[in-house]
Amino acid sequence: MELTPISERFILHWGEMGARWGVNRSVAQIHALLYLAGRPLAADEIAETLSVARSNVSMSLKELLSWRLVKISHAMGDRRDHFETSGDVWELFKLIVEGRKQREVEPTLAVLGDILAQPDFARETPTTQQRIRDTREFIHTLTAWADEMLRQEPETLMKILKMGAKVRKFVRGNKERK
Repeated sequence: MELTPISERFILHWGEMGARWGVNRSVAQIHALLYLAGRPLAADEIAETLSVARSNVSMSLKELLSWRLVKISHAMGDRRDHFETSGDVWELFKLIVEGRKQREVEPTLAVLGDILAQPDFARETPTTQQRIRDTREFIHTLTAWADEMLRQEPETLMKILKMGAKVRKFVRGNKERK
């Protein structure tokens, strides 16, 4: 597969953003390639297109499969696995949010709940106790809000996002932050 300069720029940037989000650069680049390709690709085609080692592609695809961001498909007459991702940006966003929630938020809430249940918690300073309670409550509230948003249809989410921008402008009036 031959990449255009635009596709190459997108894929490279997606890899950089992935690295900033704590995702391996190759994993993000492979996902970007599959997203732009719009068709299933075999691992060797991915490796050749991105000029990365086949072993790196295999490990990256395993990670993408664990996030449910790619799925395996098969082509008639071809015994190899092919990989594809959704072309629906909202579906991808939901999968990423759900994955991060499972890997990051839920364990944090569990630890905070465990800390609050410890008998020694009462010996912490009032400031420490309150900050831990506040942190847990904030994360719990944010998670409940995110769960509700993820249940919405994409059209509803877009309306909510656009309405949020209008509310911000209304609240700030003509005094936009610089």
